[in-house]
Amino acid sequence: MLGAGIHPGDILIVDRSRQAIDRDIVIAVIDGDLTVKRLSLTNPDKPELHSENPAFAPIVFGNHQELTIWGVVTSVIHRFKK
Repeated sequence: MLGAGIHPGDILIVDRSRQAIDRDIVIAVIDGDLTVKRLSLTNPDKPELHSENPAFAPIVFGNHQELTIWGVVTSVIHRFKK
């Protein structure tokens, strides 16, 4: 998620009580794995998760797939390189 200013080793502050809206960066659960992506709700019937890296295709959820939003990223803490 370098395009969103999130670098390897950064600490993410996540609000689990906040309702995710279109364009939020979220922690999502896909098949039991956590991932950090940008949420797209332009079509409410088919939510999508987008990487900030254009080399990765969006993840589209259809009628028989479940998208679980674990929380909304509210802040990023950058670590100093040693």
